[in-house]
Amino acid sequence: MTDTKKTTLLLAGHGSRNREGNEEIERFAADWRKMHPDWRIEVCFIEHADVLLNEGLDRAAKGAERVVLIPFILNAAGHVKMEMPAALETARERHPDVEFIVTRHLGMGRDIFEVLQHQLETQMQALDVPDPQTTGVILLGRGSSDIGANGELARMARWIFEANDHELVDLAFTGVTWPRLETVVQRQVKLGMTQICVIPVYLFTGVLIERIQGQIERLRQQYPQIAFALGEHFGFEPEIYEILDKRVESSELRGELSEGTLLECDGCKYREAAEEEHLHDHSHTATGGCGHHGHAHQESGNTHDHKHEHDHEHGHCHHDHQHDHSHD
Repeated sequence: MTDTKKTTLLLAGHGSRNREGNEEIERFAADWRKMHPDWRIEVCFIEHADVLLNEGLDRAAKGAERVVLIPFILNAAGHVKMEMPAALETARERHPDVEFIVTRHLGMGRDIFEVLQHQLETQMQALDVPDPQTTGVILLGRGSSDIGANGELARMARWIFEANDHELVDLAFTGVTWPRLETVVQRQVKLGMTQICVIPVYLFTGVLIERIQGQIERLRQQYPQIAFALGEHFGFEPEIYEILDKRVESSELRGELSEGTLLECDGCKYREAAEEEHLHDHSHTATGGCGHHGHAHQESGNTHDHKHEHDHEHGHCHHDHQHDHSHD
């Protein structure tokens, strides 16, 4: 990275009410610094922490000519599409002599797929390598009111299905959207699965990781005939460090574009509409689109349509709900 003494890399994590989760991100940053001793790497959080986004940007700007904000988040929902662009705009006003740019969030690409595939292989070993045709797989994400964020996880489920011989590879979410873990487990049991691998798609520990562990214990009691395997959060896997290295390299290539459109939601009509209504503060969430839907989706790993209607909405078209958080 050029001009290392003049550039600050700012990791922006989500933040958790569970302090251990925030401490894990700090530990990750310490490990990353050891890999790149010439880099100046700082950490901030979106919520539930001492150093939040605005303060983090101010700290990063001190003594720097350039700040590279890295959304340390798997899926791009309200935080990435709304709060970070707004925070960057105000940071540029407070520090007019500092160049601020932002990279993409971690996303759901081949690197994350490799991590999830390794998790599945580890779980199959823990179950003594059962027949994949009778072993269901569930990717368990946070859940978002942003349909694009949920779609990123759906892509991972399809890739897992294509790369393995499992009859069922499904999605479940811990909050905000549907289906939930218990519903998907019930469905897989009805369809004849005798083992189920649950893969949490989480970087670090937190309140939701604890909740998932409790849910699995209850499911084991409810279905004593089913063998459950539960994966772990994976923020310290080598692939995560590699993704961040690539993000830094990418920021070097597009430095002069820092004032332009760098986030997939910059210039998005939904974000612009929300900003006009002053809804981009932390009490609201961005949406990925406002088309009406009957929550029609394909259960990943099965080519039949699994359409079902809900009387309630999932937050795709209104802005007065509590944002993106039944999570930490």
